[in-house]
Amino acid sequence: MQQDAHKRALIAGSIGNFIEWYEFAVYGFLATVIAKNFFQLEGEGGLTSLILTYASFAIAFFFRPLGAVVFGRLGDRIGRKPTLIIVLVLMTLATAAIGIVPVYASIGIAAPLIITLLRILQGLLAGAGVVALLSALLTPEALHDWGWRIPFFLALPMGVVALWLRVSMEETPSFVHQQEKPVVAQANTASTLKAIVMGIGRVMVWSAAGYTYLVIMPTYLQSALHTGFNQALLIAVISNIGFALTIIPSGILSDRIGRRTVMIIATALLLILALPLLKILQAESSTLAVKAVVVLIAGGLVGMLAGPGPAMLSEMFPTRVRYTGLGLAYSLSNAIFSGCAGLIITGLIKETGNLDIPAYYVMATAVVSIFALMTLRKDDHLRSLEE
Repeated sequence: MQQDAHKRALIAGSIGNFIEWYEFAVYGFLATVIAKNFFQLEGEGGLTSLILTYASFAIAFFFRPLGAVVFGRLGDRIGRKPTLIIVLVLMTLATAAIGIVPVYASIGIAAPLIITLLRILQGLLAGAGVVALLSALLTPEALHDWGWRIPFFLALPMGVVALWLRVSMEETPSFVHQQEKPVVAQANTASTLKAIVMGIGRVMVWSAAGYTYLVIMPTYLQSALHTGFNQALLIAVISNIGFALTIIPSGILSDRIGRRTVMIIATALLLILALPLLKILQAESSTLAVKAVVVLIAGGLVGMLAGPGPAMLSEMFPTRVRYTGLGLAYSLSNAIFSGCAGLIITGLIKETGNLDIPAYYVMATAVVSIFALMTLRKDDHLRSLEE
């Protein structure tokens, strides 16, 4: 019976996470289209509108830590199930609402402000696939005029399915077990804060490399390397396939040999390969097949971090503060190193003209994460979460 509860909680949590990543992925893949429709200010060039688009992207991420505090404490107090339902409804409605916002040409400066607000309120391979499919079925004009709205509307039926799953699921077993225990001393605030900071350091490269290779890459290929829209999206789909292929195997491997080993290997490979892989993408002699292999490898390395990453963060916090601690570590890392990735990379390329910035960005975060990951104990994955 307890095993069934664990499975239902896993499925429901996965569906909600899928919708969240779907929205961020769609926004990232359609960055050039969104920039033209909402952030193309009079007298400014295309790169400036793209920077403004990524600024909106970053602002939304910086509200995630606030959400982690509010909903994290709510989840630790009233339970995971009701909190997840509240978050899911808000996220689904905000995502779908983006599809009905009038463009800049219709309502002026209100358009980018509304887009940014909705992003404040609110799955990877699916996002890439939907956008790539639309680009193949629609003309460029149709995609820019109205087709870009379709992926956001698709969040509604997905949200209904996820809501049904979460309403029918039981409370997570670890939370029920914790509630049944007698009240003990409050969690040490200092140790929790220390764990949050360490958690940020450990997932920093996951955040940075994940958005650089899986979300921002199509826009980089178009704006910096002048790759066609359809080819850039195809490459994005392939990088996300690589990501999807390694998540489960790396998670299973980390259950056997530990999170530390798997995540350090992936981080070291990203540090070593980031620049060579980018140079291959930049080479005029590189064929589409070669570029596909490059992004498949890059996506696979990110998947090696994403597989054990959530479990590693969960094992850092006791049940009584797990929702808050994990949420803050993950959301703060994403706010700084994911949400700002497009803004930082595009801004630095504009200022310096250096097309290697994406690789340097990944490498810098990899150096920090390697040192943070080395502090993990080899047997952390064997420790029970029922604390």
